[in-house]
Amino acid sequence: MTFTFRPLDPPRDAELLHSWVTHPKAAYWMMQDASLVDVERAYLEIAADPHHHALLGLDEDGTPVFLMERYDPVHRELVGLYEPLPGDVGMHFLTPATDTPVHGFTRAVITAVMAHLFEDPATSRVVVEPDVANTAVHALNEAVGFVAEREIRKPEKRALLSFCTREQFVAALGVAA
Repeated sequence: MTFTFRPLDPPRDAELLHSWVTHPKAAYWMMQDASLVDVERAYLEIAADPHHHALLGLDEDGTPVFLMERYDPVHRELVGLYEPLPGDVGMHFLTPATDTPVHGFTRAVITAVMAHLFEDPATSRVVVEPDVANTAVHALNEAVGFVAEREIRKPEKRALLSFCTREQFVAALGVAA
């Protein structure tokens, strides 16, 4: 599977995002009760934030098939919760619920997201903080090279702070650097 990325356009994409983030399978996104206006407003705030960016992942036909967020953990999400290193980049991703699952899709998505983040030579390590109960994403993270460091307490959840260096990602893919 090959994916491309484009910046999320909140007014244009809000309806699609709303259907994704309010679905019961997106419970860990914590927007279950969000209205369409709430979703558009949240992503307008991200679009205006120099330390947080939202992108849509597109399939070969240019159809949006997942959401990716990139953030600077020095300024967002993890401020005061760990000691950031130069080159740290925070990441979230969401694959929408579907009635026709494709085997390996979510693994392909996280691999594409990580490859996209590491395309930036300034990125040396990706940081994630999924809910401790989200065991499915822990397994995906581990499959692409993440190593869990410790549990942390965020205002909205207990999270598993995990890191993946460029070298760990390459090793997990089983390819030469």
